[in-house]
Amino acid sequence: MTKNTGNTAIDNFRPLLLDVAMPLGSYYLFKDAFGMSTFAALAWSSVVPAVRTVWGLVKERAANGLALLILVVNVVGLVLSFVSGDPRLMLAKDSAVSSTVGIGILVSVWLGKPMMTAGMKPFLVKGEMAKEAAWQRLVSGASARSVDFRRKEKAFSAVWGLTLLAECIARIVGAYTIPVDTMVWLGTVFLIVAMAIAFVVSGGLAVSPMEKMLAAEVEAGQAGQAVRPEVAVAA
Repeated sequence: MTKNTGNTAIDNFRPLLLDVAMPLGSYYLFKDAFGMSTFAALAWSSVVPAVRTVWGLVKERAANGLALLILVVNVVGLVLSFVSGDPRLMLAKDSAVSSTVGIGILVSVWLGKPMMTAGMKPFLVKGEMAKEAAWQRLVSGASARSVDFRRKEKAFSAVWGLTLLAECIARIVGAYTIPVDTMVWLGTVFLIVAMAIAFVVSGGLAVSPMEKMLAAEVEAGQAGQAVRPEVAVAA
């Protein structure tokens, strides 16, 4: 029996749901469905990440990386919501979100706690107990593959951080060199292209090798379990 009853997958996705999906979803709900201003929508959508950040600091004595990053992004948006007048400056300010997220991800890599792992792990582990155990051995340093696995884990986040910073620079350059009417829709294209590049590059550079290492670690763990009864009988 390699799979949990369903709670493992939910537990793996919970950080993304609470710290990313809920704040972003509530922002668009408040802004588009309820007709709130950008400032009000950002403020109300910051409640959950703010509570999660404070709870992590008080209860767990550690900052919740995803919640803190979304909170910082919202605060930057709140500050920039006061910027008005120059249409090119209004377009350029959108790059602040990408740069904030990108810098936050790169800082997490530098600290040895790559932030994008929370989004990648569920797709590799798939709620399977054997893969979850193998993952823990790999990230804890208990496996011979741990060093390479951790290196690839950091590379995955680094690719996303650098790509988002590049997208930020492209937006700023475009805001002041491309006609405003064109840049209004081209900014979205920049983001889509950046995400597509990040998916492809991080997939080949990190996800695929990590998936193979994870599978090998599962096999090693199962082989070890099969040997133990034989050893016990021989003894």
